[in-house]
Amino acid sequence: MTSVVASPTRTIRIGSRKSQLALVQTYWVQEQLQKSFPDITFEVHTMSTQGDKILDVALAKIGDKGLFTKELELGMLNKEIDFAVHSLKDLPTHLPAELTLAAITERENPADALVVHEKHKDKQIDTLPEGAVIGTSSLRRLAQLRHYFPHFTFKDVRGNLNTRLAKLDAGEYDALILAAAGLERLGMGDRVHQIIPKEISLHAVGQGALGIECRADDSELISLLKAIEHPQTRDRCLAERAFLRDLEGGCQVPIGVNTEITGNKLTLTGIVASVDGQKMVKDTVTGEANNAEAVGTELAHLLRQQGAEEILAEIFAVIQRGS
Repeated sequence: MTSVVASPTRTIRIGSRKSQLALVQTYWVQEQLQKSFPDITFEVHTMSTQGDKILDVALAKIGDKGLFTKELELGMLNKEIDFAVHSLKDLPTHLPAELTLAAITERENPADALVVHEKHKDKQIDTLPEGAVIGTSSLRRLAQLRHYFPHFTFKDVRGNLNTRLAKLDAGEYDALILAAAGLERLGMGDRVHQIIPKEISLHAVGQGALGIECRADDSELISLLKAIEHPQTRDRCLAERAFLRDLEGGCQVPIGVNTEITGNKLTLTGIVASVDGQKMVKDTVTGEANNAEAVGTELAHLLRQQGAEEILAEIFAVIQRGS
């Protein structure tokens, strides 16, 4: 743990989205920091982001750059808050020059989860009936599932977790694909019917981890935040983010990853797929965990050679047309 000399009279303001999941995550960070630094006051301040306000349009059609983070970043730049807690998968890989990713917390299960309507409780993802209506707001999940299960019907689903589950239980969907980590953090782990195998759906970059962003010149706060960083999660997520950044893909494009660390070796698998699931490139690179970003960059270059850029160019063109 980093030794920190922080002013005991300082009040540190934590920025959070207002959603239930965001607040659970932010209060957890507040609690961990309060345990480590009992003499410092940590206050939570909430803000609504564009992604929280627009609930009737598919995420990919809105444009994803800072969809759930921009207002929090403005709050930091205007010194209304000192740092923000993000679901790392929502944090763009290119941050404003004045801000930095100060810490990444220990990752929950990053996998995607299948949540089914009661009538399908005896089914798995590969035994759901033809035409089953699957709800997801993620192009990444959509592309991979269409590749393996073209006989399903896919339907966009927005809203907070309770709203989505209510729609499922009301029979609007046969199943939903959600992040296992979010369900677990909200105490809804019992709704996880099946963890989707990574052979079928690679998870989002940073999924399951929290990213803590603050002003780049606040060295005292950066040192303090390192107290709750998880080094292995940091290395895994830095590799994933470098891979995404090098492909110039936002969080709403069909790019999936999986990372594992054994000893000092980090193995990163990545995929780029077309939205219809027809085109897919996938490969794996292993390198030094302490040089994680180089692993991500190497894999991005490898997939570029296999046609990833052409797939992404087609997707961006469709999104820009508003299709």
